[in-house]
Amino acid sequence: MADAGGGEEHATSAPVVTRDAFISYASQDAAIANALCNALEQAGVACWLAPRDVRPGDFYADAIVQAITQCRVLILVLSQAAIDSPHVLREVERASSKKRAIISFRTDTAPLPPGLEYFLSASQWLDASGGSPASQFSKLVDAVRSRDTSAVTIEPIPSKIAGIRPGRNRTAALMVAMVLGAVALVYFVADKHWFSNRVAVDNPTPAAVNLAAPIPNPASLAPAFAPPPHSIAVLPFANMSGDATQEYFSDGVTEELLDSLSHLSELQVMARTSSFSFKGQNVDILTIAHKLNVGTILEGSVRRAGNTVRITVQLINAVNGFQLWSQTYDRQLSDILKVQRDVATSVAQQLKVQLAGDETAKIELGGTKIPEAYDAYLRGLHLLLRGDTDEAGDKATIVAFDHAIALDPGYALAFSGRAAAVANFAAFNAKPGERARLREQARAAAERGVALAPQLGRPHLVLAQVRAFLFADYAGAASELDRAKALEPGSASVQSAFASVYSLLGESEFALKAARRAVLLDPQDIGTHILLGQCSLEAHRYSEALAALQDAKALNPDSHLVQQLITEALLASGQTQQAREDCESPSKLLDEDFRHHCLALVYHALGRQTDADRELEQLKALNGDGSAYGYAQIYAQWDDKPRALQWLSTAERLHAPALALLRVDWQLDPIRAEPQFKVIEARTIVPP
Repeated sequence: MADAGGGEEHATSAPVVTRDAFISYASQDAAIANALCNALEQAGVACWLAPRDVRPGDFYADAIVQAITQCRVLILVLSQAAIDSPHVLREVERASSKKRAIISFRTDTAPLPPGLEYFLSASQWLDASGGSPASQFSKLVDAVRSRDTSAVTIEPIPSKIAGIRPGRNRTAALMVAMVLGAVALVYFVADKHWFSNRVAVDNPTPAAVNLAAPIPNPASLAPAFAPPPHSIAVLPFANMSGDATQEYFSDGVTEELLDSLSHLSELQVMARTSSFSFKGQNVDILTIAHKLNVGTILEGSVRRAGNTVRITVQLINAVNGFQLWSQTYDRQLSDILKVQRDVATSVAQQLKVQLAGDETAKIELGGTKIPEAYDAYLRGLHLLLRGDTDEAGDKATIVAFDHAIALDPGYALAFSGRAAAVANFAAFNAKPGERARLREQARAAAERGVALAPQLGRPHLVLAQVRAFLFADYAGAASELDRAKALEPGSASVQSAFASVYSLLGESEFALKAARRAVLLDPQDIGTHILLGQCSLEAHRYSEALAALQDAKALNPDSHLVQQLITEALLASGQTQQAREDCESPSKLLDEDFRHHCLALVYHALGRQTDADRELEQLKALNGDGSAYGYAQIYAQWDDKPRALQWLSTAERLHAPALALLRVDWQLDPIRAEPQFKVIEARTIVPP
């Protein structure tokens, strides 16, 4: 068996003794790691610590990989030295791929690079950076002990809405983050071809991409400045309340105003990820406009005092830098929807946009006139879009939406938000026996949102997400996305979700058109480029896939996901030698399961069947039946149809999430005409 750095398995290696916790650390932190291990073991927590627990004669990397596989928790001594250590990243990556709990024990305040932040965004943290590490040892013991069951329970969250209660416990599942946009859909689809060897995709929530970092501006992502007519970006409004805790409010007002403008069919509005990517950076407005290729910028500030709010906005011509219009609104919170409508109308007038019918009237759909409900909703929206994946974050998100609904039972957007939050519980936090109940609660909340505001696109989008990725009802999701797209064609979230689902259904032309539109509306979001690459792969357009994925790599060169998709595109397009170099190179950002899968295909294509067999056996040793779908892919590419179909049947019996790919998976093309395949495909893609 090989870790990410390479190496061969020793057939004589004995099984590693199962321990409670694996301690990952850089050599410079050996003293802290040993002290931490001693404290845990004195409390009865068995630890695995290298080099102490590497037996003489064992292959070092092999022992580490097996130890991580058999532990329950990985404890990371997080420091600048650990951040700089490639073997620490590989150990964290391994633990994440095997769905092991990760507890970060932070000893300094060094910023995380994207590659490590990707895997730690959902982990539990203990901060010992401000004093003696020993002061946090008791908390660490408690944290590890809390992992001695398959899930951590939380108290039920009271709700006045019958039949809608939050779930408990975070386990891996299909969706990444069921936010009101299409973050979940984008990243789920981006990783779906290669997550057959895991229960679910990794968790690249918005926090996984460091939005505070400087944004690369490669030539492929920065064409000549030629903004389309009526194009606009809404920058995060400044919080002028004198209270940093009000940031959620100023961001929320910006979010809602951006959404309001996207309702105007003639406007091309940059999506949230791209507009907010400049927050906290000292970047002038004209530079931002050039990077986003928009003709106008809307910026402003929010000052709140109780239920009174002052909103100041100004519209700037991004070509010459002149101000086109400005206005200050002093209003009660109960009038906030009217402010949104007035701003949208003024922007439309300044840009000479022809308003169709009652477009501005639709801005107030699904909202509330109750100040306290609006405030609670913005709190929930802030948590949801921040992408918290720990228990406390989920609980706070649902509490906020519940509070908004209790204050205004007709608040459609709050129901949609609640559906998204409960879906997160169902996907990530539910015990197996609870997941079905939580799925139903998510669906009930989503359907209620649609019933309250059928002419609003966002509730249809959330219901589509719930149907697709909690119930595998892709046909039902498609009908909701048709409606959402008709109502909000200018939403990057809707376009991304539409592309994702229609690609799974094999409607590649529709999917690619929507994916390209999503990139246009959200060019600084790595997820839209990944989605376009994935849709192109599924359409068997490999050169287009590689081009889109190279754009994604320019935004985040350290993305494991992007590198793996690039390597997959090389495999699919027959560039076997380049794929072999990628998969054999320890410097490439590829996880271990992917390497074995890739090399099993590469070596077979090169006539090295003995090597290919070895890679497949190592993959089976790592994952057992859990990678049944992946084995079906490999055997199909080996033209061993009986075994491919046998493993595909096993994947169906185990309800493998990757079965959603059947209609478009290039690796299964050799068995696509087989009667047994068609039966499984019909049962999976078009459920009864």
